[in-house]
Amino acid sequence: MSNLEVGIVGLPNVGKSTLFNAITKAGAEAANYPFCTIEPNVGVVAVPDARLKVLTDLYHSKKTTPASVRFVDIAGLVKGASKGEGLGNKFLEHIRQVDAVAHVVRCFESTDITHVEGAVDPLRDIDIIETELCLADLEAVEKRMAKVTKLLKSGSKEAKAEHAALERLKSALDEGKPAREVELSDEEQAMLRDLNLLTRKPILYIANVGEDEAATADAENPHVQTVKEYAARTGAEVVTVSARLEEEIAELDAEEAAIFLEDLGLSESGLDRLIHGAFSLLGLQTFLTAGEDECRAWTITRGTTAPKAAGKIHTDFERGFIRAEIVNYDDLVSLGSVAAARDKGLVRLEGKDYVMRDGDVVNFRFNV
Repeated sequence: MSNLEVGIVGLPNVGKSTLFNAITKAGAEAANYPFCTIEPNVGVVAVPDARLKVLTDLYHSKKTTPASVRFVDIAGLVKGASKGEGLGNKFLEHIRQVDAVAHVVRCFESTDITHVEGAVDPLRDIDIIETELCLADLEAVEKRMAKVTKLLKSGSKEAKAEHAALERLKSALDEGKPAREVELSDEEQAMLRDLNLLTRKPILYIANVGEDEAATADAENPHVQTVKEYAARTGAEVVTVSARLEEEIAELDAEEAAIFLEDLGLSESGLDRLIHGAFSLLGLQTFLTAGEDECRAWTITRGTTAPKAAGKIHTDFERGFIRAEIVNYDDLVSLGSVAAARDKGLVRLEGKDYVMRDGDVVNFRFNV
């Protein structure tokens, strides 16, 4: 995985583009009418990691490179989008390639901002979007089935296996059930990976609340509770944010933002919680490399071995992997240098089977 990529979806006027403006400072037009975001807006933001600043200071690094998340914001979907309503299915294609879907759900009341469906009802809104994604996936599955059916006549075992998997997917999607509820073997998943089914992607619900309830909504907003209960039943994650408040925070420098958040009784911004939620949802973690030239964070999935992690830096590192010299971040910082950690026996030499841990500070040895 290179940059983590998250697609932002939601009905019009739920705060999607306001949130996108805040998290990327990219200025996607946010207006009180549907379809103001015509082309997909893409913005890249840094993954918050306080360890990088500490290591940069420790090594006097010339450059600091955080891990990053790429957000893709598409136009507000409406009922019938998969059939071309509103600006239609074209937008669903923009999120086929993302790692996860972030679905912004309106959980605030407002007389100023119209709701496209007339009233605030998170479960109805979730159902509308989920239905559109299911219908788009159903179309993709049916197209694939038409191709595979032709191959069945040749007696191909692979075609037979793929057709059986597609039948199960079609049956679920026909009933409005997401593809993620269909159990597929590793072989079936490999066969169908290039379909990039939208409803197979992990989903993160963003409960968008009013500015005045950012610190209390998790406990007190009934709409948020409804979304959380739904997510718990479906294995999704929920992050509560106030998009409008995030937009204000985005205008502040780091020090001002910290004071502002403290005054509100919040320990971190909604963006930070959103990124951490996405990392948790996708089972991601970070390892670190540090030196005079650069201090950098790298994103990997949990369970990644040392050679695969080395390959994130360069394919040669994986191909010619010899070993990884690893020191725990806390040990390194408390002792002040790798040399001091080595003297204490805290620098480990790990081989090809080593499974990386979050916060490992690594120097890979390789020979090509």
